[in-house]
Amino acid sequence: MILLPAIDIQDGHCVRLRRGDFDDATIFSSDPVERARMWEDEGAQALHVVDLDGAKGGNPVNLEIVEEIAKSITIPVEFGGGIRTIEDLRRIHEGPISRVILGTSAVNDENLLTLAVSLMDGELIISVDADRGIVTTHGWQQHSSVTAVHFAQYLQKVGVEHILYTDIDRDGMMLGMNLEAVRELAETVDIDIIASGGISSLDDLRHLKALNLANISSVIVGRALYEEAFTVTEARAILD
Repeated sequence: MILLPAIDIQDGHCVRLRRGDFDDATIFSSDPVERARMWEDEGAQALHVVDLDGAKGGNPVNLEIVEEIAKSITIPVEFGGGIRTIEDLRRIHEGPISRVILGTSAVNDENLLTLAVSLMDGELIISVDADRGIVTTHGWQQHSSVTAVHFAQYLQKVGVEHILYTDIDRDGMMLGMNLEAVRELAETVDIDIIASGGISSLDDLRHLKALNLANISSVIVGRALYEEAFTVTEARAILD
């Protein structure tokens, strides 16, 4: 299982939100590029980067910073936030970023989702962000009418290979991951799942690993790393 340190960018800073609340942000660095280099130096195998301004506004705002991150390190970068047009997808696909994450547009635009699957193939990740089991959109600010499980089943049918699942209620709260929700999703579909939301300790990583579900390939960790609850090296000792 691969550890993905998270870099969330808001107003050019590296921040962490609580439950996706844009007004409850903690700034951990004013230099996201330097933070990315630090995670690589500490042993990270890949990075998860989100443009929070883009997710809220509906178009990439910090893409140049993310591209600079991808050029500055040797490990893969997955990126999402405000990507809602095929033009955005093509630009990112042609640049240094390894994998692209779609969220809102995958829920609301069936045509774009179909084009994205065709264009990006295995480099496409669909974000399934759930609030009490219901998929949210627009930077977690709006609720859809579909459950996370049903949406994941649909994504598998249309050819999506990777899902990023986040339990919003746990994200940034250091309360531990919602293991039952992750288990339910992983047992419902066969495609690759990246788990996210709530990891606060090494025990949380042990419990996730103990689910022993082969399609849970990666886990995203944010605040716990920034607040030094554990290190990349300690996490990898468990996950590897």
